Parts: sequence; C-alpha cells; structure tokens
Amino acid sequence: MSVSTHKFEDRQSRQQEQLLYDYLLGRVQTDTPENLLEEFRELFIEGRGFREAQVYTALENLIKAKDAQERFYYCFNRCCHILVNRWQMLPQHQQAIPELVKLLENLVPARQGVSTTPNRLRLLVKEFTLSDDYIKLERLARIIDNKGKTNNSIGTLINRYPYLYDHCLLSDESSQEHQQTVRQIKRKIEKNYEINLSRYVTYQVRMAQLARRNELSSESAGLIQPVKNPTLLSDRELSKSLKQYVGTVEGGYTYKSLSQNFITHTNFTPNYQAFKDDLYEYLVSSFENRRGKFPQKLYQIIQNTLSECNRQKPNEFLMLRTSSQLLNYLVVDSAQNPQHYVFIDLITNMGVTGTIGLLLKLILICKKVKPYLEKRFSILFNHYEGFATDGAPWLVKTLENLQLAFSLNFGKVDISSLQQLKSR
Repeated sequence: MSVSTHKFEDRQSRQQEQLLYDYLLGRVQTDTPENLLEEFRELFIEGRGFREAQVYTALENLIKAKDAQERFYYCFNRCCHILVNRWQMLPQHQQAIPELVKLLENLVPARQGVSTTPNRLRLLVKEFTLSDDYIKLERLARIIDNKGKTNNSIGTLINRYPYLYDHCLLSDESSQEHQQTVRQIKRKIEKNYEINLSRYVTYQVRMAQLARRNELSSESAGLIQPVKNPTLLSDRELSKSLKQYVGTVEGGYTYKSLSQNFITHTNFTPNYQAFKDDLYEYLVSSFENRRGKFPQKLYQIIQNTLSECNRQKPNEFLMLRTSSQLLNYLVVDSAQNPQHYVFIDLITNMGVTGTIGLLLKLILICKKVKPYLEKRFSILFNHYEGFATDGAPWLVKTLENLQLAFSLNFGKVDISSLQQLKSR
C-alpha cells in the first residue's frame, strides 16, 4: 500500500469515527437514557441496520477497515464514555451507566467464518469486553450500582475506596472528560464518607458522655439519633483505628507531630547518608522489637537505596525516590510482580492499624508519594478483585483502615471531639 493510499484510508476511518461521535454527542444532549440504550443495542450489539443510514454505514465501513480491530476498540470505548460522561453529570440519569454495561455482559456468540456485519461486530465487541478498558467501565458501573448493597466479593467494594479510582478507573488514554467524571465521583464519595464519619464520631462521643455521667438509659439514649458506623470495621476496631491515626502513638506524639519533627530535623541534615540513617530511626520506632529480622532488612533496603548519592544534600527528588522504593518493598512491587509477602508479614506482626500507621508515617514526610501508595493498593485490589470478601479479610480491613487514615490526615473530617473519645 502506498503512503498516499494509507493516509487516505486513515483519514476516511477518522471521518467514520467522528460521525459516530457527533451522532452520540448530539443524541445524549437531547434524548432519554432509555431511548439511547435501545439505540446503542441496535447499533453496536445487534448491528442489523439502523434508522440513521449514514451512521450505520460509518460503523459498517469502520469494521471492514484493514485495521478494524484497533480502530473499533478505540472508537467503541470512546462511544461508551460519551454516554457515561453525560449521564454521570445528571443524578437522575446515572443508573443508565450500569444498564449500559449490562448490554455487554450477555452477548450473542459470534459464528466462526461468517463475515456479515453483525457477526464481525459481535466478534469485535466481545474482544472489547476482554480488555482492561472494559474492566474499568465495569468498576465504574459497580460504584454507581452497588451503593448500599450487600457485598460478597472484593471487586464489589470498590465504591468504598475513592483513593483507588485514579488507578482502577482511568488509563493513560482516558479523555479529559472521563478523567473529570471520575474525579467528580471521587470527590463526592470522599465528602460523603467524611460527613458520615464525623457524624458517627460525634454520636459515639455523646453516648460516652452520658455513660460517664451515669445518665445513659434507654430513655436518654433514645433522645440521640443513632448514627451507623460508616466503615466495614466493627465499632471496637474503628475506635482503635481512630485513636491510632489521630491520637498519640509514640512518646506522647501523634503521627502528624512525629512527621513534623522529622521534617524540621532533616532541614539541617548534612547529606543523604545521614538522612537515610534518620529515616530508618524514624520508621523503626514503630516496631516493638527493633532488633528483629524485619528492622534489619529494612535497614539494608534503606542503606542500599541510591547509595551513589550519599554525599549529596537531601532534596525532594531523593526523598521521593527513597519513599517510592520503600513502598515497593513494604507493600507490593508492581502489577507484573505482585508478590506481597512482606506486607502480609507486617500485618501478622504489627496488626493492620500498626501497618497502616507505618505507611502513614512515610507519606506524611513526603506527601507527593501518596499517589504512589494508592497505586500499590490498586495493584493489590486488582490481584484480589475476584476473591470473596471472607477469602481475604485482611485486605478488606487494610483498605478500610487506609481510607480512614487518609480521611483523618488529608481530608476534612471534623475530629474536634476525638479527644473526648480517647478517654473512653
């Protein structure tokens, strides 16, 4: 094929794609989700003709192109998100998003060797449902559809953990519109969680005050509107975690004050080697047994990090690189190598709250590494997504504790009454 012919076909395919985009962009502004879902089914699932002949012809030409698989994948994904992004903006239309995904769940199998437009379309749509982009679309649908429903697998819990959204719902190719959609959902869920947590804490404090004054009775308790625990932790576990993440933990200091002391101290650290020594002492103070096998291994990991820079003055880049490498070791290395034995050992020896506290200490002194920690947990989430919740209870408790630690230390939770709760 000549260069000019290839350019012509490429331009022609782009025109077909744009025609589909323009059609959906126009319709989603004016038509109901019910009508659009039916049109989507007729056009992309049935593929047996369409009332808008020009639109059907564009789709037909697109799936007959020589690079149909690649082009259709990109085009179909964008078509889905044109609808999703618009519907998400209007609360009364949001339920159409899981309905859209349901259309792709039970496809009629394609027949091998049949080259009709409907059959070729079935093959291409089926291939799309095996992709990472479809998995992300499914997750988004679960976030919208699963609110208040009983959860029975790790995957159905994603609506609870907005810190996973950037990594579990978006990709490098996600459009600006879709990024904005996901971040709007993220902010809304974070805000609701923080409000519910604040209300729960206030309720617990008021009940504790009545109990302390020996005024707690069924009558007095009935005057206070009960507030449901907004987490999947028990009330006792939640109380322990609250005290851990905002109360005093070491020498009468909170995690925030410990981190501030460390940052102030390292402003005068002469070189990177001294910084690493201080970092080790800062982190290892969380361990009851500082001479155990793990603290020794942690020391080696820190000392071997960027040793060629030991004589340099500590800077943000070195802090970020050091922190990210430590998170690889402490949590999980990568999606390609999702081994997390060290993390399991930490939970076994320190408990979930102590382990999350250790990670919190690290990101409080280097806040730019927080997205990197979120990425580590998205890898764990992806790895266990198909597990039953009772098949990995340690992960559920870890995810819940991380959400709590993030909200208390980086969110806007009203924790003014927690000082009273600590005296219970």
